Amino acid sequence: MSLRAFLFLLIPVLLAIGTGTGAYFAWQWFQPQKSDPQGMPTRLYARRIPGFRLPGLIEQGFTSIDMINSGRPILLVFWSSWSAPCMQQHPVLLLLKDEGVPIWGIAYRDKRDPAADFLERNTDPFERIAHDEPGRVAVDFRMEMVPETFLVDGDGFVRWHMVGPLTTDMVKRQILPLMKKFSN
Repeated sequence: MSLRAFLFLLIPVLLAIGTGTGAYFAWQWFQPQKSDPQGMPTRLYARRIPGFRLPGLIEQGFTSIDMINSGRPILLVFWSSWSAPCMQQHPVLLLLKDEGVPIWGIAYRDKRDPAADFLERNTDPFERIAHDEPGRVAVDFRMEMVPETFLVDGDGFVRWHMVGPLTTDMVKRQILPLMKKFSN
């Protein structure tokens, strides 16, 4: 067999292998994730929350001192009414509220009226809700996106962190056990 004939046969084989490999990786990319996401690393882990004072979205706002003085663990959730992942997470927050978990929210880079309307239409899961329209407090928390959730213990230290929407599995496997652990 001549070199020319060999290359003539080899090129379609290499193209088929390349196309098949690319198709496989594209298929894997779009498959639902089967992982069990754990809390994400944060530079704030085991550190006291940054100091802040925010106005309320609907009623009174809160400060970092309010969180520390509560003497109990709190889930601090940064969220926005314009965020699809926040909308996806909302039923999970309602479940946590039903479980008695104190959730304090910060409306991040959101206008007051759309954020308040969202909570009125979809039920407000927050015990307290503050408003950070410019996003300055989020910078101190080194946020990446919304939603982001921080479990803050009764002394004001970050004990768990999640980037992205919470799931019911996370509630059962991680959040509720950690809330119990830090309630003692």
